[in-house]
Formats: sequence, structure tokens, C-alpha cells
Amino acid sequence: MTRPGDAAISARHVPVLGPEAVGLLSPRAGGIYLDATFGAGGYSRMLLEVPGTRVIGIDRDRIAVAGGFDLVDRSDGRLTLVEDRFSNLAQVCESLGVDAVDGIVMDIGVSSMQLDEAGRGFSFRLDGPLDMRMGQQGPTAADVIAKASETDLANIIYIFGEERHSRSVARAIVAARQQAPITTTRALADIVSKVVRSKPGEIHPATRTFQGLRIFVNAELDELHLALAAAERVLKPGGRLAVVSFHSLEDRIVKNFLVERGKVGSGSRHLPEPAQAAPAFRLLTRRPIIAGDDEVAANPRARSAKLRAAERTAASAHAASELPSWPVLADVMRGG
Repeated sequence: MTRPGDAAISARHVPVLGPEAVGLLSPRAGGIYLDATFGAGGYSRMLLEVPGTRVIGIDRDRIAVAGGFDLVDRSDGRLTLVEDRFSNLAQVCESLGVDAVDGIVMDIGVSSMQLDEAGRGFSFRLDGPLDMRMGQQGPTAADVIAKASETDLANIIYIFGEERHSRSVARAIVAARQQAPITTTRALADIVSKVVRSKPGEIHPATRTFQGLRIFVNAELDELHLALAAAERVLKPGGRLAVVSFHSLEDRIVKNFLVERGKVGSGSRHLPEPAQAAPAFRLLTRRPIIAGDDEVAANPRARSAKLRAAERTAASAHAASELPSWPVLADVMRGG
């Protein structure tokens, strides 16, 4: 039976590869699902279309959470929104009295809403304060630009932005900030554009620098590592995980995690098989699912999207791996 307002639940934002991601979760009536990166609520709306589902939405962006209150009101108590980092998804579930969930969906990186709001400072397309924080806490990108050493800036832009001209960009930033504080997206984009050249049809010269700063300011890759490990602990046997990523750094982390957790021991017949944890996941996507031509035409951001999914086995969760040793915000801001 369709209730008034049900159509509105699905009428708005459709996330990149949304139908494919939710389809891989195979949601069922009575299941509990976690939308770990709520954003505009696209995945939650799709999950709520299945009668009797319960959805927990998490977002570190207070504006995104506030934007979802209307959907909460129309969900008849089936949607709960929490302002938090998605790396804390296990603690969020525990605080809500949920021991395990049937499915988790993650959409990694900055949202279209954040990119399109000049005041958030994510995009060089719109002039605004150089902020880039997904939440409202901690140093801004402008703070990092003002405080970080030339070496730290070069490492941040190279590691997280994959910018091969990172040293030249860092040198130009340090020279410019000695003349005047760099506080706006346009000012930073102009500085980078004088150092990094691009041909017609290529990405904007500042794209990789902005990406690197954004990922660093929000500790996005550490968050992803921690969220994947948390998902492993929270999913029921048979529960499913679907992750949409938008650049190679994210996709590599997701791929490596699922391959490692899905690995089956293959010892030599001449040597005893080494002790190895039983596979915690069964891969559902041997290769990433990508957007079709129609979706890319409607939303150019979909061009780089990759979807990977896996199903939780009954094996115990593996021990969490150590985080990579790359630049950390706290160290950079205190000059260490």
C-alpha cells in the first residue's frame, strides 16, 4: 500500500550508481541498513522504498543532517539520522541499541551539495572562503596553507592529490603567503594555475591541489580505512557492503580491503599452510561496476565512479590493520 509522501521519498536526489549499489545490498522487509554517508539522502530514500526497512543515516556535515529532517518526519520512524564521522559507525549502532546490520552503503568523498555551495570552499569554480571542512570542527584549508611547511605542503598535494608538480605548487604557495594570507578558493586556484599548466580539454590546473587539501583536511583516507574495518565488525553474516568511490586512492583502499578480507589460504602441498584468518567477505563484484553512458551524460561526476560490493561471511572479523604513515593534520598544524 502506498501512503501519501512515499513517492516524495524517492523523487529527489538519485546518487551516482545508486540503483546498482542498493540492488547489491538486496534490501528486505524488516532489515536494518546503514547509510554511512547520508549526504542528500539518496541511498536512504531507496532503502526506505522497501516496506519495513529501518535505516540509520550518518553524516559528519551538520547541514546534510539538517537537510534530512523532512525525510525523517515522513519515514514513520524508520529513519534515524546521526551527526558523526562514518568511521564511528560501530559506536553509532551501539548507541542506538543495534548489534548488527543487514547492509551498509558508503559514497566516498565530497558531495555535490558541498561542491555547489561557495561558502564551503570545496571548489575553485566558485569563489569563497578556503574552508573545505566536511564538519564544522578543526583547522580549515586556509589554516593548513598558512601553517604547513613547504615540505609538508608538497607531501600533502603529492600523496593525496597525486599532483606531480607538487613541489612547485608548494613553493609558489609559500612565496605567495609571505606577501598576503591565502584565504579564498580563487586566490589559491590562481596561484596554482601559474605553476601547473593544462591543455584545452584537460582538468583545471588546480584540481589535484584542491583534492589533496580536501582529503587531508578531512582525513578522508584514514576515515575510509577505519569505516571499512568497522563495517566488517557490524555486518551480520550474509550482510552486504557496497562502496562507491570517485578516485583511484579511494578505490585502491576499498579493493585491497575486500580482496584481503576475502582471501582464502592456499598453502603448498610440501609445506604446512600458515595460520590465516578465515575469509570475512565474499566478493560480489570481481571488477568494479561503472556508470553507463546515460548516467555520465546526466551527471559528469559519475564518469570516475566505481562500485565494489561484498557479502559478510560467518567468520570472525580480522584484526584491524595499522593506518598508513602519511601526513596527519595534527602533526602538520603543530609543525611536527
